[in-house]
Amino acid sequence: MTLNARDPAAIEAAAQRLAAGGLVGMPTETVYGLAADAGNASAVRGIFEAKGRPSDHPLIVHLPPAEGGDWRAAVAPLAHSVPDFAVVLMKAFWPGPLTLILPRRPEVAAVAAGGQDSVGVRCPSHPVAQALLVAARRLGVMGVAAPSANRFGRVSPTTAAHVAEEFAELKDDQLLILDGGACPVGIESTIVDCSRGYPVLLRPGMVTTAQIEAACDQPLRERDEAAPRASGTLESHYAPTARVRLMDGKQIHAALDVLGKDAKHIAVYSRGTLRAARAVLQRRMPADAAACAQELFAVLRELDATGVKLIWVETPPDGADWDGVRDRLQRAAA
Repeated sequence: MTLNARDPAAIEAAAQRLAAGGLVGMPTETVYGLAADAGNASAVRGIFEAKGRPSDHPLIVHLPPAEGGDWRAAVAPLAHSVPDFAVVLMKAFWPGPLTLILPRRPEVAAVAAGGQDSVGVRCPSHPVAQALLVAARRLGVMGVAAPSANRFGRVSPTTAAHVAEEFAELKDDQLLILDGGACPVGIESTIVDCSRGYPVLLRPGMVTTAQIEAACDQPLRERDEAAPRASGTLESHYAPTARVRLMDGKQIHAALDVLGKDAKHIAVYSRGTLRAARAVLQRRMPADAAACAQELFAVLRELDATGVKLIWVETPPDGADWDGVRDRLQRAAA
C-alpha cells in the first residue's frame, strides 16, 4: 500500500504501523529505507526476512532531529559513549547523509546491530523521514532501523515505485510505503566508524573525506580488519540482473567496434557520445558527481528492465567527489 507523504494522515498511519511492529517504506535523502522499530526485535527480524539479508549484516538506526541541537543526548539511548570528534561530525553534517558507528549500549538494538557491540546511527534530512521519525517517537519508537528497501545485494530504490516493485508480493498489511518523491542524493550515506577513538572511513558517500577531515580536524583512516561490519560494504552489492562492467570511454568504443550489430544485448551508461551508427541503448552520465549519484540507481534499474544482458558503464572520473559513485559501481560490477 502506497500513501502520498504530503498527507499528514499518511505520516500518522506510517508511524502507527511502526509502533505496531510493522514495516514501512520510508523516503530519505539518500535512498528509500525498509523501516521498522529498532527496539522491537521481532519487527527488525522482519526486515531481514523481507530483504533476504543475513542477520549478522547490521542495519542503520535513524533518529529524529535532536532537541535543542544536543546530539550527544540524542544518541545516548543507543550509544554508551560518544567521542568528542563524533559530536563535531554530528553538528557539522546532521541532519544529512552521514552515518556514524558508535559503541552500543548492550541492552538495546542488538538485532539491528547484527549482534555487534557497535551501532550505526544517523539523522536523515528528508522532511518526510523527519516527520515520520518524530511521529513515531511520540508513539514510543525511539529509533527506526532502515536499510535500503530492496532485496539484499540488489540495486537500491530511489522512488516509491522501486520499493513497490521490489516487494510486490507483500500484502497491504505487511508493507506500507510513503511516497515522498525521488530521493535527492540518490546513493547511501557515508559511513564513519567512531567506535575506536579515531575516525575510520567504512563506506564513501556524498559527504567526502575532505569535508569530514576538515570538520573534525584529524585524518580519516582507511578501513582495516578490526573495523566493525557495516551496511553496504560487501564486495558485491547494488547489482542489477544484467552484468555490470566498468570500462573507460576508449574501451567502450573499441568493444562496440568489434561487436558491431551483435551489441544489441548491451546497454551503455557513459559521459561520451556514441557514434551515430551504434545500435545499443545509451543513457548519458552527467559530468557532475552529485547529479550522477542522484540518478545512478534509477538508471541501472531502467536499463536492467529492458532485458539487456550487459550494462557497460564508463568509469567515473578521479576525484573525491566521485568516490561514492565509484564505490557503488565497483560493487555492482564485482
